[in-house]
Amino acid sequence: MMKYFFAICITVLFFNYSVFSQVKTSTHIVEKGETIREIAKKYKVTPYDIYQLNPDAQSGLKPDSVLLIPKSGGKQKAVLQSKSTAKTVLHVVVPKETLYGIEKKYDVSDAALKQANSFLEKDGLQIGQTLVIPNGTEQKNTTPLQTKVVYHEVLAKETKYSIAKKYGITIEELENKNPEIVSSLPIGYTLIIKGNAPKAAKTVVVVDAKKQIVKTTPEKVSALVHYLNYVVKPKETLYSLSKMAAMSQEELIVLNPALSQGVEEGMILKVPANRRILSETKKEYFAIEKQSNTRKKLVLLLPFNISKIEGDTVNSTAMRLKKDKFLNMTLDFYAGALVAIDSAKQLGLALDVNIFDSQETKNTSNIESIIRENNLENSDAVIGPFYQNNVEKTAELLSINQVPVISPLSKDTGNSFSNMLETIPSATVVKNAMFDFMRARNGNIIAVVDKKKESVLAYIKENHTDVKFSTLLANGGVSAENMKSLFVKDKINYVVMETGNTGMIKATIATMLNSMAVYKVQLVILEPNETLDTDEISLVNLTKLKLIYPSVTRENESPEALIFEKEFKKKNKIYPSAFATRGFDITFDTMMRLSQDKKYQETIDSTATEQVDNKFEFYKKEDGGYINKGVYIVYYDRDLTIKEAN
Repeated sequence: MMKYFFAICITVLFFNYSVFSQVKTSTHIVEKGETIREIAKKYKVTPYDIYQLNPDAQSGLKPDSVLLIPKSGGKQKAVLQSKSTAKTVLHVVVPKETLYGIEKKYDVSDAALKQANSFLEKDGLQIGQTLVIPNGTEQKNTTPLQTKVVYHEVLAKETKYSIAKKYGITIEELENKNPEIVSSLPIGYTLIIKGNAPKAAKTVVVVDAKKQIVKTTPEKVSALVHYLNYVVKPKETLYSLSKMAAMSQEELIVLNPALSQGVEEGMILKVPANRRILSETKKEYFAIEKQSNTRKKLVLLLPFNISKIEGDTVNSTAMRLKKDKFLNMTLDFYAGALVAIDSAKQLGLALDVNIFDSQETKNTSNIESIIRENNLENSDAVIGPFYQNNVEKTAELLSINQVPVISPLSKDTGNSFSNMLETIPSATVVKNAMFDFMRARNGNIIAVVDKKKESVLAYIKENHTDVKFSTLLANGGVSAENMKSLFVKDKINYVVMETGNTGMIKATIATMLNSMAVYKVQLVILEPNETLDTDEISLVNLTKLKLIYPSVTRENESPEALIFEKEFKKKNKIYPSAFATRGFDITFDTMMRLSQDKKYQETIDSTATEQVDNKFEFYKKEDGGYINKGVYIVYYDRDLTIKEAN
């Protein structure tokens, strides 16, 4: 059966692409561990000869795949076979082909091709299918194909000699093709081995990993910068992809040649890390209103741990409330949730809400018995438990029926399940939101990072390669001269300061204040900094520099927020804590989503929402489940208040 499959593949290859005049070929089945160089040596040809007949081999060899091997000394002039004399033009579909590419190849419309092949509407395009090309269409190009361009990415410890020898060329030929490497051979640089780069390619200037200025072509830019992989989602277009990547369509195609044949779901694209592509289309925020009267079931699993309180013979309930922070957090969350439930009743939402004591610690709970005894698999959504391990266990037990399990407070990450939603944005998501904000405003980003902040240094270097680092002095202090040299006029110069050292903070602030007459500057932090709250740091100076930072919550004085605050104080005789507000926000948001004419999962796929202090902007994770990317960017205003940056 495998031999039959190989025979079909070889037949398809000859049928669809070309016949090679005056050249005889043989086939070679790749064995595990074989390299192109070894195979070329075996058949007394060059690696380039093999690459020309087998262009996909440049991306790696797979065991049991079939290579076409030219006879030694043969001339490889590829000529497309003319089909003008054929009565019926047929085309056999090969891997990686798309309808768009086939239609472009034969100059046939999508409607005409599908009319001649009715099965395409039902089955779609499948490898091995034989398509009938409507009469009057032929392959337009009957001229010789240009020689396939062969590239090579320079690896560590490679030399010009070893690369030239690998491809059977001389060092002089290698340098003639790549004049930029005459003086040096940068690691990661993409060399042209055979063929010529497209004539339309423009020369651009980029900075390599060694901070050297290098003149190159767009095709080579990806070799000089770090890049990210992006998997194409359903219904995405070349236009939408170029917008997300902040690149022109032409630049995106140069970086990803496969796009010239059309956009296909599942394609893996390369995008420079300094134009960090969003892993999803940004959602718009909407206020969800009631749409359905279908009764839904909502469950809250909260860790009251009543049995422990009742069994405590040492501490009274009042004493336990004074000592137990976890219990206080639970009660605050519960109080906020009750206000949300009352609000839902006033709006006439058709909901049945059940609240259970999850009796949990970090590694134990009674979740399994609650689910079994109360048929929670029939619920429409579950909020809780609090601890990550228990959230994962709940999601796993309810995954068969895909009941959404909403993690309200956990910041930990662990195993993911398709029905699990993490409402607390991760630390990386929060930091990335800040960098997205600065880039969206075309800011010049400079980092002043204490050497002790190793994790922050690694994060910026790995994820944000366009950031300039201000040089520190030998004693670890800030070099005002170096920092000023990195500022750019007519742009906002964002200074990302990450240090707990009072001296470094004062020096950074002083340098920025002294530069304000000439440059636009703004101070940035990525995470809370306790040192900024001390008396040694002037709050007035922080407001002058409009200290800006990412936050999971906001300061909200809207009419809706004031109504919630008033209702909470009326019921509980105190103002709501952050946990109480979060209890309200998560519970109310969940109930409003359940009141729609669509499933809960559909609402999170389509809509982002904002409640009193929290945003809910969910996206699918690669390893399953959903993560919230709703982050606020806030700043210190001159009136000494904290405001949201727009």
